[in-house]
Amino acid sequence: MNMQGLLKQAQKMQKDLAKLEDQLNETIYEESMGGGAVVVEVKGSMEVESIKVDESLLSADAKEDLEDMLKVALNNAMNKAKEEKEKKMNAITGGIKMPGGF
Repeated sequence: MNMQGLLKQAQKMQKDLAKLEDQLNETIYEESMGGGAVVVEVKGSMEVESIKVDESLLSADAKEDLEDMLKVALNNAMNKAKEEKEKKMNAITGGIKMPGGF
C-alpha cells in the first residue's frame, strides 16, 4: 500500500473513532443495588445522568447502607462504560493505542 492509501486509511480510522466516541459518550449505563433500592445511570462521558433511591433508605438508620450502595453502583456503572469504550475502540484500532485520548 502506498503512502496515499495509508493516509486515507488513517483518516477514515480517525473519523470512525470520533463518531464512536460521540456515540459512547451519550450511551447510558445503569447499575442497581439492593434489589433496585438504588439505581444510578451514568453516561459514557462519565457524567451522572440520574440517581434513584427507594424511600426506605432515607432514614438515619440506613444512611451508611445508602452511601455504600451509591458508591458501589456508581463505580460499577462507570467501569461498564469504560470497559465498553475500550472494547469498541480496540475493535477499530486493533488494540493500537491512539493519540488524543482515542
